[in-house]
Amino acid sequence: MLVQQKIYVAGHQGMVGSAIVRALQQQGQNNLVMRSHRELDLCDQSAVRTFFEAERPDQVYLAAARVGGIHANNTYPAEFIYQNLMVQANVIHQAWCAGVKRLLFLGSSCIYPKLVPQPMSESALQTGPLEPTNEPYAIAKIAGIKMCESYNRQYGASHEVDYRSVMPTNLYGPGDNYHPENSHVIPALIRRFHEAKADKLPGVTIWGSGTPRREFLYVDDMAAASVFVMNLPKAIYEEQTQPMQSQINVGYGSDITIAELAQAVGQAIGFTGSIDFDPSKPDGTPRKLMDSSRLNAMGWSATMDLTRGLSLAYQDFLKKL
Repeated sequence: MLVQQKIYVAGHQGMVGSAIVRALQQQGQNNLVMRSHRELDLCDQSAVRTFFEAERPDQVYLAAARVGGIHANNTYPAEFIYQNLMVQANVIHQAWCAGVKRLLFLGSSCIYPKLVPQPMSESALQTGPLEPTNEPYAIAKIAGIKMCESYNRQYGASHEVDYRSVMPTNLYGPGDNYHPENSHVIPALIRRFHEAKADKLPGVTIWGSGTPRREFLYVDDMAAASVFVMNLPKAIYEEQTQPMQSQINVGYGSDITIAELAQAVGQAIGFTGSIDFDPSKPDGTPRKLMDSSRLNAMGWSATMDLTRGLSLAYQDFLKKL
């Protein structure tokens, strides 16, 4: 029998947050607490304190974050580190103050060093320099992991605090940001190929050599993994993690080159022109593949293949035109 929980989803209007809401509703959870940025500024410590004192949820999914692609990270490093640190510090601390026993913090694969051995395991955290373009964002996410671990270490036994962290690979799907400059690679390619098809262009040129490899996870798979990890019995979670290395990777399990991705996106959209690459532009990290064996051992793995996922993502893009 489903136990109804009062669940606060921070960032419910974002891609991941909205997917978590869908996943919870599909399970039958109907006591969900949500606030838009206009209703609650998570950078405002006093407002967050007032919110938690009034609502006192049983569980918190911390999916709220300032996010963006390589261009956005490079252009707004101050906003990325400040806003993410403030959101995390306010939500995690005020959740503890309000007696929240279970919290799930959502991080990012960019927490791992730029040249870490592949696939990236949880043990690789803090073993080398980060990718410079998104270092501020990565530092904030690492701080979020360590904040959860610190509250567990200090208050786990005395207050039954159990705050967990999941680190997704590159996400895509419904609710994505298709901004022409500030989006990630899949939504950016969807927009470019769609516009090229509409304008009947003969070809599309993509930044970089096309050789870097990336892993992509459909956002509803990420949401399912988040709910799965949140509700794991504590004994199982602790059996697979360590007190000061407690984050769990969430990936699809395999990666493809950017050139292969471009071909797949083009096919999903029906673009029949040429696809070229500009090697004078930066490639970024050569490869980013998550080692998700820890999560797989707990009993979860992804289900949405890239071809189907890209088709659904394109349908979502068309709805927003």
